[in-house]
Amino acid sequence: MKKRSLSLAALAIAALSLTACSGNGAAGGDGGPVDAKGQKLSVWIMQGTNPDSTAFFKEVGDEFTKETGAKLDVQFVQWADAHDRFVTSIAGNTTPDVAETGTTWTAEFADAGALAPIGDYVKKAGLEKDLVAGLKESGTYDGELYGMPWYAGVRSLVYRADVFQELGLDAPKSWDDIVAAGEKIKAAKPDMIPFAVPGNAEFGVYPWVWGAGGEVATEKKGKWTSGLDSAESRAGIEFYTGLATKHGFSTPGATTWKETDVLDNFNQGKVAMAIQGSWTPATIVQKAPELKGKIGATPIPGEKEGISPSVLGGSHLSVFNTAKNKDLAFAFVKLMTTGKFAEEWASQTGYFSGLNSLVTKTMDSDDPLVKPFATQLVDGGASVPVTPQFGAVQAKQTTNAMIQSILSGQKSVDEATSDAAKEMTGLLNDK
Repeated sequence: MKKRSLSLAALAIAALSLTACSGNGAAGGDGGPVDAKGQKLSVWIMQGTNPDSTAFFKEVGDEFTKETGAKLDVQFVQWADAHDRFVTSIAGNTTPDVAETGTTWTAEFADAGALAPIGDYVKKAGLEKDLVAGLKESGTYDGELYGMPWYAGVRSLVYRADVFQELGLDAPKSWDDIVAAGEKIKAAKPDMIPFAVPGNAEFGVYPWVWGAGGEVATEKKGKWTSGLDSAESRAGIEFYTGLATKHGFSTPGATTWKETDVLDNFNQGKVAMAIQGSWTPATIVQKAPELKGKIGATPIPGEKEGISPSVLGGSHLSVFNTAKNKDLAFAFVKLMTTGKFAEEWASQTGYFSGLNSLVTKTMDSDDPLVKPFATQLVDGGASVPVTPQFGAVQAKQTTNAMIQSILSGQKSVDEATSDAAKEMTGLLNDK
């Protein structure tokens, strides 16, 4: 397995000597305080598999009002519905002042002319050299920064440690180990799903593509070509979907599952293994406290050894052009991404900060539910194609449709990957 070219944490570690402004403070465009008494700032925050953040944003709102005089109006938006909602609001000129934008969307929204550049604000705040490189790259379009790095997350293999211990199993270190563990769990616990294979969870697919030596898509001389139909990619996809179709480790109902459905079933004690995010252990314990101490995590195993790369996802905070007071908007962005609130968010959610100086603190953790994700981040991190057109691929649900057609038996792996690769290549080159 070849190592991916973009490793968020590796790039962060290369900048350990850099430091950030660690204090909170709502600074304006000139670096001074903002006086916005009587004003209101509208903000969209994504919601899904991360822990409930209502109390956190109540605290943020109180501090924001204390420092700026303005009220904070936070709306929580489900990830699954967010892209369509953004597209509709951009078309209707009804976007919020600030929003959390997924790393694969920021360039798309900037290309649509919906976002305001924030590079000058970041420079004046003294933060430019402390931005995690991978998040900065995905937040930059045509040389301008449109997305302030907020947090990064990575998916690894989460499993029921108590079940593994009961059955004398070790954390899987290869794909064969996953099958062996699944067979033992299937025999001993027929009411439990050994390995959930959701059909509507795109980022759970790519590790098997990369782990087998394939590519999602590559660019050459300005033209993108999907690699989902290569022999290597097909082998990885066949293994992953085969956990359900060949080995019977999943359930037919999972054909339409999203990541939230996987998490819900894990919380209910129905799932033994699943690909889940670094933020989900905190959610599991919050929603199912009886599982505290019964959860394990390990990097996604390589086919024979090592680690299968996982998508380094995450989010930016972006200021929209519709914001009437952009100084106030960036004051909120700075409050969220530096100091106390940035550290609290990382601690509460299991995400990694968007600032190098804060990432390094998390990397030093010996927490058994933090360190495996940090290892995945450093040694097995990857990026989906960095292009505004990848948002169109996600909106079309090209990858999810491919997996669902295989799980449902409508198409063979070869047929499904051929169709998906053709559609993805067309979408990536449709400018």
